[in-house]
Amino acid sequence: MGKKDASATGLPVDQYRKQIGKQDYKKTKPALKATRLKAEAKKYSSGFRDAFLVIAAILFFVLCVYAFFYLNLSTELNLDLD
Repeated sequence: MGKKDASATGLPVDQYRKQIGKQDYKKTKPALKATRLKAEAKKYSSGFRDAFLVIAAILFFVLCVYAFFYLNLSTELNLDLD
């Protein structure tokens, strides 16, 4: 297989990137800038979402532990009253 044949069987990802690159040339500068800003905003908001999910998971875990001990202690107190 020659060099020409090997390059012809490119990865689908590379073909996709070339196609997207060709589409970007058709866009105007303001459209390209808006697309870039939107991508950057999405990238940075991902960190906030991840941090929120971690905090929510910790709070949920603490709530479950609290509910477990509350239910166990409340049943023991009811038995002592009898």
